[in-house]
Amino acid sequence: MINSYKSLTSSANTKISKIPFGFTVNPHKLNVGKFNGKFSKHEKWMIALTFLTLPIAICGLFIFEAEFEQLHIKRLTSSWGFWTYAISIVLLSIKVLFIGWIFSLYKAYKPIISVSDDLLPNCTVIVPAYNEGEMVYRTLKSLANSNFPDKKLQVIALDDGSKDDTWKWMKKAKSELGNNLTILQQPQNMGKRAALHRGFLMGTGEVFITVDSDSLVNRNTLRNLASPFVNNGKVGAVAGNVMVLNKDKGIIPKMLQVSFAFSFEFIRSAQSTLGSVLCTPGALAAYKKEAVMNCLEDWVNQEFMGKKTDIGEDRAMTNMILKQGYEVKFQKNAEVYTNLPTSYNTLTKMFTRWERSNVRENIMLTKFAFSNFREGNKTGTRLLLLNQWIKVIMAYPALLILIALLVTQPLLVICSIFIGLFAFSSIPAVFYIIKRKNKEALLAYTYAIFYTFSLFWITPYAIATASRRGWLTRTLPGQ
Repeated sequence: MINSYKSLTSSANTKISKIPFGFTVNPHKLNVGKFNGKFSKHEKWMIALTFLTLPIAICGLFIFEAEFEQLHIKRLTSSWGFWTYAISIVLLSIKVLFIGWIFSLYKAYKPIISVSDDLLPNCTVIVPAYNEGEMVYRTLKSLANSNFPDKKLQVIALDDGSKDDTWKWMKKAKSELGNNLTILQQPQNMGKRAALHRGFLMGTGEVFITVDSDSLVNRNTLRNLASPFVNNGKVGAVAGNVMVLNKDKGIIPKMLQVSFAFSFEFIRSAQSTLGSVLCTPGALAAYKKEAVMNCLEDWVNQEFMGKKTDIGEDRAMTNMILKQGYEVKFQKNAEVYTNLPTSYNTLTKMFTRWERSNVRENIMLTKFAFSNFREGNKTGTRLLLLNQWIKVIMAYPALLILIALLVTQPLLVICSIFIGLFAFSSIPAVFYIIKRKNKEALLAYTYAIFYTFSLFWITPYAIATASRRGWLTRTLPGQ
């Protein structure tokens, strides 16, 4: 465990480097997030089946071209068919234009280079934990190995009423790290938001950094995350760059690694250019203390449809900081590696929780996004929000139209879906292979098919159940 931990937190130079608390790390052993170039037999079959569907879909269009043309003409002669076709073309055009706009913003993005030690702000790192076991120990040790001045770093870890041995591992970390770490126990399981609230109230730093207890940071992550606050007084929050720690545990985390690379390094980079990153991830985020304290009580007592909210604390905090007129940035060079679901059941629970939060916080953002909420250009923020709403608004109509077309024109629809998926999946695939230069990029296509045919129901379901509470994935290992 210690060896794998050391390999993650090594520095970028080529010498054995001395780090806080007496540990040494060999930088050449940094291997988390790397791909060994090999897929398992099961993964090879999945990729092969993925790429088998494309020639079949293309052949299907050619073989049944005459029948498809007749169906298309017949559809256009009906008012229902004409309007569905027209709306589809409009939405496709909007999608293409939006991607082009995002690309232009991405090209303008540059991460902030770390400032010197004397300029770094005092930071409080808060780590809430629930049923994490040994993983919380690894998280705390990775934080302790950060290239950050000890006198400017306060680390607070909170056990949120765990039912496993999380507290034992926290005490072990405390015994090794001493006064640099404060460990606390909640009287009972009160939820992540309550644990963070307690940490915010205790924090002495000018910047609060939140880290999930199943996540490991690189050696320079904290200083890179804190530096934008020094360079720009308008910055109220900074999102970290989330990568997958447990990629070797199956094809689901491997697919999510490709998806996350596009979501963070492309989408959030573009949003950062506007100063309007819409969500600072729970795995790694930094907040200006003043901005947090201004909205802390509203945040911890937030309600949705008369019920106290216990999910989406990261998106909610982001919204409340944007509302104060601050900018929210993304730091590509502030990397964190986190564990993600390895089973379909756990994945659906995580996505359901995220989508419910998106529905809620889109409503919250809409309440102020079209007001004069900050100085400077606000059009970009509004366009990002409108793109979010298109997905929500079209969830049910798109599903109903798809079902109707599958019933009336199954071959045409299925062939069109596969060709469309391959076309749009090429964007994250090409992005990934350019940035990471490995064959995992192929999984962008597999993930698109997997999501379309097995996870399509999540957004409609989340909309219908947006008021429900519950973390869904906070269980003991193996449950």
